[in-house]
This record gives sequence, C-alpha cells and structure tokens, in this order.
Amino acid sequence: MKVLATGLPDVLILEPAVFGDDRGFFYESFNARKFAELTGVNANFVQDNHSRSANNVLRGLHYQIRQSQGKLVRVTAGEVFDVVVDLRKSSSTFGQSTSVVLSAANKRQLWVPEGFAHGFLVMSESAEFLYKTTDYWAPEHERCLRWDDPALGIDWPLNGTPLQSGKDQLGKLLSEAEVFE
Repeated sequence: MKVLATGLPDVLILEPAVFGDDRGFFYESFNARKFAELTGVNANFVQDNHSRSANNVLRGLHYQIRQSQGKLVRVTAGEVFDVVVDLRKSSSTFGQSTSVVLSAANKRQLWVPEGFAHGFLVMSESAEFLYKTTDYWAPEHERCLRWDDPALGIDWPLNGTPLQSGKDQLGKLLSEAEVFE
C-alpha cells in the first residue's frame, strides 16, 4: 500500500497493492497495523457504512460537531468526486478543501480525519460508497456545510443541478457554520 499526500496535510490518499490475473483481482482493503504504520494514525473504527447513489447525487458536506468522526472512505462500484474541507479554526488550512476521484477502477481510499467536512458527487451512472468511522453516527451533532459556498471555491464537475437531500439543501455557509477549535 502507498500513502499519497493531498492539499491538506492530514488528509491522505491510500493506494492498495492490487494483485490481478485473468481470474480477477485481490487486495487487502484494510489492515489496522499497516494503516497505523503508513499513516501514523491509530484509528479505532466502530462503524461501517455503505451507500448507493445515482448519477449527479451530491452528498454533504457532512461533519459531526461533537462525537467527531474520522472516516476511511472508498468506492466499490462507479466513480465519485470526493471533497474534504478543513473546519479546524486553529489550522493554517482552515476553510481550504482538497478533492480526489475515488472509483472502483482506481481502488483508492481517502483518510478524512476528525475536524473535517466531507462530501461527494457521483460522476458515474451510480456509485456504491463504503466508509469506516471512528465514532458512531450522532444525528443531534450532525452538521452540513453548503457545497456551493463561494468562500470554499470548490470546482465540482457538475452535470446540471445536483440531486440532494432536503437536509443537505439546508447546509450552512462556512461563515455561519459551527466549526472546530
């Protein structure tokens, strides 16, 4: 497995070693010991989530202000444009974002530490998205940042107006959002 830096120092891309032949492929999608050795992060994952979304669905930008979650995310079918925003007020990269294409084809994973908002846009006909979290879902602490906040300057590869949940349509601008100290 290789670890690649992103535009945000604590957000990491993980590329697994994939072994393939004419029968198909095999790769180790998670190994706690290797993850800790390569990232320096000793994460205790407590929940796995799996979603399926149609083309042009935009989920996020989500975070939990309390019971903050670190997330290890990947795509097992299709392709997404994945975005992370630093919401740690004390960080030199506060309000900055980074993005990466995650797909079943590239098998990349993304480590999203606590203190960041996360979201994605489905670029294929549909996509299946899996993620491990370091804390449990706590709807009372869930927050959403507006995907189209001009202050964030995210260049989403949109195909028209994205499809969103009602909750995501009510996301806050960065200037109004609760953030991490």
